[in-house]
Formats: sequence, structure tokens, C-alpha cells
Amino acid sequence: MTVRNLTILGSTGSIGVSTLDVIRQHSDKYRVIALCGHHQIDRLFDQCLEFKPDYAVVRDEVLAKQIAGRLLAAGSATRVEHGPDALVRMASLPEVDTVMAAIVGAAGLPPTFAAAIAGKKILLANKEALVMAGPVFMRAVRENAAVLLPIDSEHNAIFQSLPFDYTGNLEKSGISGILLTASGGPFRSRALADLANVTPEQACAHPNWVMGQKISVDSATMMNKGLEVIEAHWLFNVPADKIQVVIHPQSVIHSLVQYVDGSVIAELGNPDMRTPIAHALAYPDRISAGVEPLNIFDIATLNFERPDFERFPCLGLAYRALREAGNSPATMNAANEVAVQAFLERKIPFTAISAIIAKVMNVLPPKTADSLDEILAADSLAREVASGLITELQADE
Repeated sequence: MTVRNLTILGSTGSIGVSTLDVIRQHSDKYRVIALCGHHQIDRLFDQCLEFKPDYAVVRDEVLAKQIAGRLLAAGSATRVEHGPDALVRMASLPEVDTVMAAIVGAAGLPPTFAAAIAGKKILLANKEALVMAGPVFMRAVRENAAVLLPIDSEHNAIFQSLPFDYTGNLEKSGISGILLTASGGPFRSRALADLANVTPEQACAHPNWVMGQKISVDSATMMNKGLEVIEAHWLFNVPADKIQVVIHPQSVIHSLVQYVDGSVIAELGNPDMRTPIAHALAYPDRISAGVEPLNIFDIATLNFERPDFERFPCLGLAYRALREAGNSPATMNAANEVAVQAFLERKIPFTAISAIIAKVMNVLPPKTADSLDEILAADSLAREVASGLITELQADE
């Protein structure tokens, strides 16, 4: 196996840390060229000393000077850069062949798009590239012969359950639909009347996965699953009415593909993100991920439920955005990011997240978006409207 050179966008987050753990086990197969964090400079500092990248990227100049001084004092030759433009450069470096795209939120879109333009092998853990800019991003992948491999456990499971030669034609491949599994998050069984009073700490206490705050709240609202529906549409060319969300509390079956002959093929495994990361890193080969194999005797029972759209209105909003198309997914995503941050800062109640998203989507009807600039403009406008609604909500309290 040829040594692969990687840029890791979001190296200090949960996906980045898991990626480095897999690489640590296979140091003869992978070389880290660039590590891109945000503000966790202590973790990034330790990563730089261990993996010795050529470059490290942080949020701003102040943090860059801090970590650069520490690295220099430790004898490291890693060069430190900062800001969004540096992220784009790291994703486009000619010596890099593989980019782990794991920056959460809209901030991850420009460097991931740059990786597509540069024809890289992209390990996609950033949802927003496809949610916000699905047609534009996929066009860039095709035109530049980039390779796109999904890291989300659900999409990776679908990828593994599809025919090896799948080209995006459901009928030709004998596929009748996709079953996208969801844990249901921490509030799956909580009384609806209690949801207005849940705290950020409760929302971030995911029953199965260890994730960052934003994605944990998205899991609690099931917006995360809504974003994944949109991703699945673009990744596998599947219409909305062929994607069924299934609540599966054990998070053992990661997703399923249903075939016209009655077969259903599923990918199972312990809930550990190192499994899909290792699959994508080595594809089409296989390497150890350091994950314990699934013991089906310990599981004993698997449960499945239909999602309750009254309990999880964000899921319905995501289906709506997918069907409206244009800039609607970008508008929805931006409103969600602003609302989730406001909830984490205790400015709004949990139930206001979906209400704010719906209001923003109603105020800003969908328009055609055929370029990255148009998508980013829609993102910016939606954030402005969402912030205004949050300010009004606080004033009324």
C-alpha cells in the first residue's frame, strides 16, 4: 500500500482525534502533512509533537503566535498558519492526496470545496458541504475527478451495503430504498411537555456516541438525521421519498439498503467512529480500526421505531428543505447553527430551535443557488434573520 499524505481539517474534534488514533496504529501507511484545529491549542500542540506535520492551522493570529512559540521551544519544525484562507490552502496542497473533512458547520464548506476542486480523495465528515451546496459540490467532485467517501456511520454503512459498482441509478441496481437509522437521542421517550425545560447538558448527553456539543444537540432534535437525509440524497442520488428514517436506539445497525427482490442488506458494528474512518482511509482495502468486534450475543435485542415528527419537528424541516431545493437547505442549516448556539448559551429554550428554523425558512423563501457565492450569501442572510428572531425572543421574556 502506497503511503498516503493527509490534511486533517478539524484535527482536535472527536472525528479528528479518532482519525489520528487509526493513523497511529498504521504509521507506515499514512503521513500527516497538515493538522487544522480551531482554538484547542493544547491538544493541537500535542498532536503536532506526535505526528510532526509540516503545517498546523488555528483560528486567528493570536493563537497562531502562541502555539508557534511553544512548538519552536519544543524543537518542532511545524509551520503555523491561521484563518479560513489557510484552511483552503491546506486542503489544496499538491503533496496532499487525502483530506479528512471534519470541521463542524458552515466553516468547513470552503476548504472541503477546495479539496474537491483540487481533485483530492475526500473523507467527508462535514455535513454542510452536501447540505448547503449539494449540486455545486457534487459537480466539483465529478469535474475534478475527486473521490468522495462518506465518514458518517450511516452513510458509510449505506456505501458498504450498495453494490460495488453502484453508479447512482437505483432502478438499474435493483434498489427500492434506503433505511437511515437514528438513535433517537436522549429525549426519545421524554414527555413532550418537558422538552421546553431541558438543559444543554442534558441535550449533549448522547446515550451511545461521544460527540461535540453542536452535533449532540442536533442529535437531540434529530436535525442531525435530517441533515443526513439531505446528504444521502446527494451521495447516492436517492429521492427524498426513497429515504426512510428508522429509530434504532441500540445504534448497532448503522443503516440498511432495501432491494426490489425483498433483500435488506445492513452494516452492523459497535458505535465507534474509528470503524468508518478506517474503512474510508484504506478503501478499497481493509485495515484494523482498533475497535472490538460486535458480539451479537451481548446485544440480544434490536428495536426499531418510526420517528415522531411532532417530537422531532427539525426532521420534517430537513425533508422540506430537500424538496424545496435551491438555497433552502443552506438557509435551514444556517438558522439551525445560530439557534443551537443560542440554546447552548442558554438564550433560548430547546423547543425554540425548531421554531426559529421554521420562521427563517418562511421569511426567506427558496431561490436558485448555482454557485458557492450564492450559497454563502444565503447562509449569511439566514444567520442575520435568525439572530434577529433570537433577540426578539429574549426581549419578550
